[in-house]
Amino acid sequence: MNRQRVGILFIQTPEGISFPLCLAGPVTRFLAWVLDAVVVTVLSVAVGTFAGLLRLLSWDLASAASILSYFAISIGYPVVTEWYWRGQTLGKRLLRLRVMDSQGLHLQFSQVVVRNLLRFVDMLPAMYVVGGTFCLLSKHAQRLGDLAANTVVVRTQEVTEPDVTQILSGKYNSFRDYPHLAARLRQRVSLEEAGVVLQSILRREELDPIARLELFEKISSHMQQIVLFPQEATDGLTDEQYIRNVVDILFRTK
Repeated sequence: MNRQRVGILFIQTPEGISFPLCLAGPVTRFLAWVLDAVVVTVLSVAVGTFAGLLRLLSWDLASAASILSYFAISIGYPVVTEWYWRGQTLGKRLLRLRVMDSQGLHLQFSQVVVRNLLRFVDMLPAMYVVGGTFCLLSKHAQRLGDLAANTVVVRTQEVTEPDVTQILSGKYNSFRDYPHLAARLRQRVSLEEAGVVLQSILRREELDPIARLELFEKISSHMQQIVLFPQEATDGLTDEQYIRNVVDILFRTK
C-alpha cells in the first residue's frame, strides 16, 4: 500500500514498514539527462572517429555505421548503466537520483529496457516535451516510460558511514561466518532500508518496550525476506540481535 504526499512516495511493505521516498522533479531529471547526453555525445564521437575509417571503403557504409552506432550508444548506455548501477546513470549519480520500481520491489532488467526504449517518445517533439508533461501531470512524477515500466525516479540522500564500533564492539556476529550471504545482503539492501535498520538500533532506547519488540519483529521479518541466513546462524537470536547483526554487516567494514 502506497500513500502519496506532494513530492513524497510512501512505500509500505507487507510487514508494515513504511519507507518515504523523495520523488525527483522534471527539472532535476532534465539536468541529469543533459549530463547523460554529453556522455552519449562523447562516446558517439569516439566511435564515429573509428567509423570514419570506413569512408576509405564507402561513404554510405561509413554514414550507416555512424548512425547505427549513435542509436546503439543512446539506448545501450542508459540500459547498461541503470542495470549495473542499480537504477543510476552517470548523470543520475552526480545529481543523486535513482530509478526504482514504484512498489519498492527489485528493479527488473525488463523495466530498465522498457523505460529507455520509450525515451524516444518522451523526447517528442523536442527537449522532452512529452515526458516533461507526463512528469508534471503524474502524481508520482513519472514520464511515459516510467508509467509503462512501473518505475519512479527518486532522490537519494548521501549516507555517511556511521561509527558503529561502540554499539557493536565485543559482539559476536554469526552472519559473518557466511560471507557470500553477507555480500548478498549488502548488495540487495537499499539505502533507505539500510537507514531504517541503522536508526532502529541507534534509537532503540527511545522506544516503549512493547513498541520496541514490535518494531524489531517487523524489521527482522523484512530483512529475512531479502536474504535468509541458515538456522544455525540465527538460533537463539532475538529480533533485535538479528538487526544488530544486519547493521554490523552493512556498516562495519572490519
